[in-house]
Amino acid sequence: MSGSKLSDATFSRADANGDQPLGLTVHTLPTPQDVLDGNPRRTLSGRWKMIAVMLVCAAPVVASYLTFYVIRPEGRSVFGELIQPARPVPDQIAMGLDGKPLNLQSLKGQWLLVSTSASACDAACEKHLYLQRQLRETLGREKDRVDWVWLVTDDAPIREDLRAALKGATVLRLGELQVAQWLSPAVGHLLPEHLYVVDPMGNWMLRFPAQLDVAGAAKAKRDVERLLRASASWDEAGR
Repeated sequence: MSGSKLSDATFSRADANGDQPLGLTVHTLPTPQDVLDGNPRRTLSGRWKMIAVMLVCAAPVVASYLTFYVIRPEGRSVFGELIQPARPVPDQIAMGLDGKPLNLQSLKGQWLLVSTSASACDAACEKHLYLQRQLRETLGREKDRVDWVWLVTDDAPIREDLRAALKGATVLRLGELQVAQWLSPAVGHLLPEHLYVVDPMGNWMLRFPAQLDVAGAAKAKRDVERLLRASASWDEAGR
């Protein structure tokens, strides 16, 4: 056939001229097993990278707590009780005095001084509210990094004479059982007997002794001041 002869003649001339026909190289494709064997290595590498990023982000916070509880450069003992492990703020809805709902997690971003009681607020409750306010005010220019919070555990009205004293406070209604999912008293005591400290990440991390008085409040203030100094590198005023 003419086509066959033309083809043979063409290749013969190519051979005579030293040219070679085009050759195709077939590369071996990876097998499914090769792909599966590579995935664990990539996954392990990704996990280590993620852990490294988390450690870098957490380093300032860890360093501040080490400074406060371990190194203690000032040589003073801690007045409050460290909560280990710290308890993160729950994803719960509380009600403001204006009746508007507020998620507790929105409190993150500030140091918090927290007290809790029923709305009747007996003499011990009033003392705690007074000490919270005074403790914050005496922090000077650092007070803007601290909020004081009163968690009211029932729905009864708050006395009018008490409302005036709550200027500047964050007052939220939250059931006692819900509060107990986040905060807890020392053994043998009740929730309203303590003041609680929450860090800007929303972790309850310190509890002051029950039935705090003025002398105890001065010691509590030193703890708060040291916390603020230790966290100055990563915490700023405002949310």
